[in-house]
Amino acid sequence: FTLFDLDKDNHIDYHEFKVALKALGFDLPKPEILSLLQTHGVPSPQPQQQTSTANPKIPAPPPRLLLPYPQFQSILTSKILARDPREEILRAFELFDEGAKGKISLADLRRVARELGEGLEEEELIAMIEEFDLDEDGAISREEFMTICLS
Repeated sequence: FTLFDLDKDNHIDYHEFKVALKALGFDLPKPEILSLLQTHGVPSPQPQQQTSTANPKIPAPPPRLLLPYPQFQSILTSKILARDPREEILRAFELFDEGAKGKISLADLRRVARELGEGLEEEELIAMIEEFDLDEDGAISREEFMTICLS
């Protein structure tokens, strides 16, 4: 929460909420974000407004809606729990599978280990592939990856 509360007011506004959702893997359309704010948000404190002498009939704009931490936590908890683990696993698979080949090769595994700063030896990477490569084609398929993650 504090990472996304850029102005450190202990509330998340629309833009901060949108960034937080996106960072946590939720790409929601604007109407859905606004609906969540309308349902769970609280009005932002309004500074003392001076009445316009030119046209006192002009209504003040509605206050911005903000999410305090408990509402933010509640919304994100329900969204995370509603995720399909298989869908999440397939998204992780796609991060490994450079070029969308449908398989994680030794080169893919080497690249990810390097990107993550893991100091794995070539023999360790080969052993990983061999252990989970059930059809012995030298790579990890989507199905094999799903089996690894769900077992």
